[in-house]
Amino acid sequence: MVVSKCLGFEHCRWNAQVISNDFVELLKKYVEFKTVCPEVEIGLGVPRNPIRVAYDPGSGSLRLIQPATGSDLTEKMQEFCNKFFESLEKVDGFILKGSSPSCGLKNVKVYAGIGSPYVKEKGRGFFGSAVLEKFPRLAVEDEERLSNPLIREHFLTKLFALAGFRKANETSNAAELVKFHSENKFLLMAYSQGAMRELGKLVANQNAAGIEKSFLLYRETLENALYRPPKRGSVVNVLSHMYGYFSQSLNVEEKKFFAEAVENYRKGITPLIVSLNLVRSYAIRFGIDYLLRQSFLEPYPLELMERPTYDEDRDYWRF
Repeated sequence: MVVSKCLGFEHCRWNAQVISNDFVELLKKYVEFKTVCPEVEIGLGVPRNPIRVAYDPGSGSLRLIQPATGSDLTEKMQEFCNKFFESLEKVDGFILKGSSPSCGLKNVKVYAGIGSPYVKEKGRGFFGSAVLEKFPRLAVEDEERLSNPLIREHFLTKLFALAGFRKANETSNAAELVKFHSENKFLLMAYSQGAMRELGKLVANQNAAGIEKSFLLYRETLENALYRPPKRGSVVNVLSHMYGYFSQSLNVEEKKFFAEAVENYRKGITPLIVSLNLVRSYAIRFGIDYLLRQSFLEPYPLELMERPTYDEDRDYWRF
């Protein structure tokens, strides 16, 4: 995974600061980071004069400008982006510095002219924009948006699913493709039933298509399926399918309790983890290994889940 170097790795921001990020710190246990600071890579020092994205009325294009020096860094940044992307061998996602004129994915100030003090609109940074153009289907977010629990959940689910597929792909083994599809069937159902069926047919017919082409086609469909987060109704549908594996073994009160848990999730009263833990507990109780292997029950490590902070040394009851 590629991450902006200023997010807890080096003091490389324009003002020589580093930004501590708890989420990035947690991820260090689970992913291999490749850090990058595009502004330093194109020769700007630390500290340095700020840069900005500006609209050039003459050419009708956006330019990357350093107002204090009058330098136009557009071509340098574009050249760096191309070289950097060519150097990447394995990448499943990016976490970039939000609102940055180089790394920002949105909310980046775009000035009305090269020398104008007025902001024309909000857009993307040059490196961030190049990332989205080159890797439109990977797990790509900025650290500001990842503070949103729903965005973080989708990002992590996509990141670990794509990483899991990449590892299967590296084996060039037909059995690994079958295994990946089997273990991610319910996750795929939540994201796109159409894609799940299409991928199922692809796996079944991989001998005819050839393993290399099968992996290629599978990845394209998988990336498209994971592009947007699943709707709550689709997740409820998956829970209902899983329920069918053990419903006949439950008593009336247990069936009622499970139905209430799912309904509370549908209404937004309780988080999904409540229903998932119920499914997992019944799968353990009745020895349903197929359900226990499903990534849908734990699409990423639970430690990475958004959770409220609690300071044991603080007296929360004192007014």
